[in-house]
Amino acid sequence: MKHTAKKLSLRAAVCTAAALSLGSCYPPPVDYPTTTLVTERRATLQESLLLMLPQEVRNTPEAKQEAQWIADTAYKAGAGIARINDSHFPGWAGNYLVNARIQDRGLCWHYQHDMYRELRRRKLTYFHIGCCGRDVGTRREHNCVYITPKHTGWPHAWVLDAWPWNGRLQVFNAWDLDPDQWEDRAPITQFLSSVYAEGHQYPIEHWATVRNKRKWYELSLFGMPATYVDCWWPEAWFSPQYRNMMSNIIQGQQEHPESPTNY
Repeated sequence: MKHTAKKLSLRAAVCTAAALSLGSCYPPPVDYPTTTLVTERRATLQESLLLMLPQEVRNTPEAKQEAQWIADTAYKAGAGIARINDSHFPGWAGNYLVNARIQDRGLCWHYQHDMYRELRRRKLTYFHIGCCGRDVGTRREHNCVYITPKHTGWPHAWVLDAWPWNGRLQVFNAWDLDPDQWEDRAPITQFLSSVYAEGHQYPIEHWATVRNKRKWYELSLFGMPATYVDCWWPEAWFSPQYRNMMSNIIQGQQEHPESPTNY
């Protein structure tokens, strides 16, 4: 009897810990990027970006300002995107909700597209925004964006990943990653750059692709899942997710009328 009670207590503790872990991953609040910890991380990312530039460039006011804008925007945008997604589950747990069509957004490549969109709001002189992936084409595939100096390229880059912890940005360098697992995804970067020009003013609620109700349609050219389509194509206009996107845009115009973003 004591053994059974002990096992039940252990199971209850494990379940409680799991529930707290998932439940605590609510979208970051508006003030999250200005907390002491994240402010320090923003400064660290700025310094890391500057160190990739040539010595004669990294100390210029223009380079410092651009690196600061990227670092600040990355952390703010990750949190803002999570609030738009309105998911209270991190990473793979959130994927189940999207795949079950309970929620519209939250897959890793959704975060990739949305982070790219936010980091294209300014014309960059010293840095380039790109897309990368791990184990592409497998069940373990994972997608992120990266930042690299314009004079170099992948894998001389810092990878930004807001997906695992629901908008709480993770940053890691690409040159230490396994080159057999990680790769530059130039076709996706090319596609997204055609949608989001540098300095664009699309609202944060805008999605480059939406789920298409016609499952036979395939965008293999861009490496997209077969159920998704470019939001500008007629196939998307009558889909539920397109209508949800437009509804979110209208709501966003009311919630942040003076800015295309919610951060």
